[in-house]
Amino acid sequence: MRERTSPTAAKAAPRRTAVSVDVVLLTPHGKTLATLLRRAPDLRSRERWMLPWDGARTDEMLENAADRIARDALGAAPAWLEQIGAFGDARRHPGEADISIAFVGLVAAGAPAPVGGDEAWFPLADIPALPPRHKQVIDTAFEAVRLRLDQVPIAFRLLPPTFTLTDLQGIYEILLGRRLHKASFRRALQTAWLVEPTDEWRSEGRGRPAQLYRFAPRKRRVSRRGVRFDLLGA
Repeated sequence: MRERTSPTAAKAAPRRTAVSVDVVLLTPHGKTLATLLRRAPDLRSRERWMLPWDGARTDEMLENAADRIARDALGAAPAWLEQIGAFGDARRHPGEADISIAFVGLVAAGAPAPVGGDEAWFPLADIPALPPRHKQVIDTAFEAVRLRLDQVPIAFRLLPPTFTLTDLQGIYEILLGRRLHKASFRRALQTAWLVEPTDEWRSEGRGRPAQLYRFAPRKRRVSRRGVRFDLLGA
């Protein structure tokens, strides 16, 4: 995937910080997810890439710091951002932080790809050498997203505003790491009352055009759960 020059990357430099805010940004890339990495400013570092991170500014809430870091890296706000934990073991951090407060952010498919030389998207299966703590944070972030699937409709954050049901099923398959039965998936989706059809259609090869849908949970539902995977029998 293409790279992007960050307006703040040149300001970054190796420095000692007691507490860092580290952000994992994930987006669909083919049949997998990719994460955004920033080139290490110190070319003598053992690892040439790292997660976007910074220390919180004076009187800055951690959530606001994570949002700022994500916006600096992406050039826009992520579709979803949530704290996933704190890391304070002996694994090395590029800023030698004693504690890392980690966040995961989701970026919809089709978002403009980074371009330039300081940041780039890497498929999760092909991540370069990273500072050990950042590798741990990425693994934890992906597992956190996967575990939330049946709690909130998180998969929709990885899609543009309108999408086909095939697009949606593909996102669930990426996050679950397994194929889903098409008819069973659509029955479960109908039971969840999370999507509604639009008047738009999209041509997909030689077959019939596919109808586009949007995320629109029924108002009578109190909670906005994800798709119930216990309904996805083959």
